[in-house]
Amino acid sequence: MAPGIVPPYLLSRLAAAGEPHLARAAAAAARTLAAPRPPRHPRTRLRLSIEEGALVAETTPAPDRVVSDARNTEELPGIRVRGEDDAATGDAAADDAFDGLGATFDLFWDAFGRNGIDGAGSPLLATVHYGVDYDNAFWNGERMVFGDGDGEVFTGFARSLSVIAHELGHGVVDAEGGLEYQGQSGALNESISDVFGALAEQHRDGASAAEASWLIGAGIFTPAVQGVALRSMKAPGTAYDDDVLGRDPQPAHMADYVETAEDNGGVHINSGIPNRAFYLTATALGGRAWERAGRIWYRTILGDLPATVDFAGFAEATVHSAATEYGENSEEVAAVRDGWAGVGVIEDGTSRA
Repeated sequence: MAPGIVPPYLLSRLAAAGEPHLARAAAAAARTLAAPRPPRHPRTRLRLSIEEGALVAETTPAPDRVVSDARNTEELPGIRVRGEDDAATGDAAADDAFDGLGATFDLFWDAFGRNGIDGAGSPLLATVHYGVDYDNAFWNGERMVFGDGDGEVFTGFARSLSVIAHELGHGVVDAEGGLEYQGQSGALNESISDVFGALAEQHRDGASAAEASWLIGAGIFTPAVQGVALRSMKAPGTAYDDDVLGRDPQPAHMADYVETAEDNGGVHINSGIPNRAFYLTATALGGRAWERAGRIWYRTILGDLPATVDFAGFAEATVHSAATEYGENSEEVAAVRDGWAGVGVIEDGTSRA
């Protein structure tokens, strides 16, 4: 199970902060690190259109969302506060979570024809107001769980669609066989979820690859933090540079790959490398990133990937997916190869050993 959108090394730095004005944030980060993690019916919607003067009715899958409120406890699921046929609650966290679940569902259905996280229309469940000053959001194998943040460094996590879609993306990866959460396969697990997070925001906004920010977690830092987001897919290593949190440690190239025993072998750190490979692919192809680059990555996770696949193996698989979908000599294949070459994972069109 992934540890959540906020990497443990970031929480550890915050927990160790000695500044008096960050006492609440430091205590919240320490509690978040110590908190135990809980263990991990299709709907349709009617669309009407007029074709040659006739009314045409079409049913398509629709999300089945249920949002609950933990009321600052660490007990799940909490009290149900909003379902699919209910009005907005007026609670920003609950309503933002509800909307984010729907926007993520729309990405997977509109772009990939996937009906929900498991592909079979299972309910989309979320719990807000988890814990006291809880500095994270996570997917527990069954539902999204959102903390409110400490108010000094982190704000509420439900406000960020990229956070929501990232965590639900872990559910999609798990449903398709999963990737071991360690080393390069773990970094790919994180990166694929970042891809879905970025694509969900772009899909909601109708943004092209060139127009998109490519930021993950924009808006979850308070104004006191010197940073714009947790991660940048466009420019890994530049998302924040803060006196307390330190500098974004993500590398953008294999030349700077971080060998570490922390963070499950650097899964949140080294994910910057495949993140930039996707960004390079998507911007080379242009247009809407979910239509071609996203489709290639999605098709790849549907394939027979080893649970311990490394960057080179995943790169080969994306090239194969692009060739299967668009042809061996297509611009899509060239863009995928160039993307991975641009981050040093493949060289001269062949994966490194």
